[in-house]
Amino acid sequence: MDSDSTNPNPKKVRSGEDFDILIGFLGFWALVLFVLTAFLEVTGKPALLPAMILLAVVLAIWGMVRLRKRLPPRRAGRSG
Repeated sequence: MDSDSTNPNPKKVRSGEDFDILIGFLGFWALVLFVLTAFLEVTGKPALLPAMILLAVVLAIWGMVRLRKRLPPRRAGRSG
């Protein structure tokens, strides 16, 4: 018996896990862009483009987290 057969809406749970993966991916790039922007600012080089991309990534993370809160919690690792 498949574990998804007991779940009333496996597609909705799956999409929640996909959101978690995407939030983690965006979080990694936000950290990279933050370090790059800080380095460029400290060295006196132009940092407007990395800062604008960082803003877009942070806003995307914020939106994804808000959408993720509406989905059910992850069920990975639970038995029964």
